Amino acid sequence: MTAPLRLSLDTNALCDNWRALDRLSGPAACGAAVKADGYGLGARGVVERLAQTGARDFFVANWNEAAAIADLVNDPAIGLSVLHGVRAEDMPLAGQGFARPVLSTCDQVQRWRSAGGGPCDVMVDTGMNRLGVSTEDVAQGLLKGIAIDTIMSHLARADEDVVANAIQRDRMEALRGMTGARRMSLANSAGIVLGAEYAFDLTRPGLALYGGVPRDALAGVVRQVVTPQAQILQRRLLAAGDSIGYNARYTATQAVEVAILNIGYADGYWRGFSNSGHGSVGGARLPVLGRVSMDLTAISVDALPTLAEGDWVTLDFALPGASAQSGMSQYELLTGLGARFDRIWS
Repeated sequence: MTAPLRLSLDTNALCDNWRALDRLSGPAACGAAVKADGYGLGARGVVERLAQTGARDFFVANWNEAAAIADLVNDPAIGLSVLHGVRAEDMPLAGQGFARPVLSTCDQVQRWRSAGGGPCDVMVDTGMNRLGVSTEDVAQGLLKGIAIDTIMSHLARADEDVVANAIQRDRMEALRGMTGARRMSLANSAGIVLGAEYAFDLTRPGLALYGGVPRDALAGVVRQVVTPQAQILQRRLLAAGDSIGYNARYTATQAVEVAILNIGYADGYWRGFSNSGHGSVGGARLPVLGRVSMDLTAISVDALPTLAEGDWVTLDFALPGASAQSGMSQYELLTGLGARFDRIWS
């Protein structure tokens, strides 16, 4: 059954974004973070397209996410890494060998070693103080005897111009040769444009693949991939003085034609778009009126008197602008896109 909501997903934009980030990564390989169901787009569709484009390294958060795309990474040249490492209850899946755990605690290292120590990655904390074994533990030999593909760390403030970035880079550089790891990886989307010395052997973009702009240097480089569209449920006329929606956040000063769209914050079209977002049809701008509710959003359709029930409206979702309008981060806008959308790749 066709849903009254759809995400228009641009294959060319996604693949062009990866190619651009691959070029910016220089001699380093360019991977792709596809956690959170491909940042809300659908991980299967993203992996299928990026693998065909040339991506060979993919990153998910947990083993459920890895298992959902295991059949797409059966080429020995394609690697899948699980960023949250391996719990005891993950071992039956991890032992199947279709993905590598990114070990991030001493307990995980010991668990993996005790199970036979197959190929793995390791997260080292260089200053984010989130996941990762310490540089001191590495120096003291924690990782000896482990078959490590990639030593990685994660930049905490790559979207800012701060000394902390160089400190993390230098701590990462100090790990070179300390383990038997084949590769080193530090840069996320924003880190890729900090400079060649941040790329190491492998970059791990996420947000920028999907049209996000974490640093100004990527504006005009990456293209919008995701466009939400919703059907009109009803048209109505507000008279001057009438209000609409919860808490009467919009009151008409003159008669206005309104369409009610089948989309709301349960779909990831957040309340921050109330009286600030807009839709469009054929280039005509259609402002959001009043408060976005759970399943419904009202827009002005004075500019298009022929729009009717069942017609489709495109919501503006260019990520930097939509972030400013809604007060939500670009990451939240993407990953919050709900399950009620039909995801349609062009």
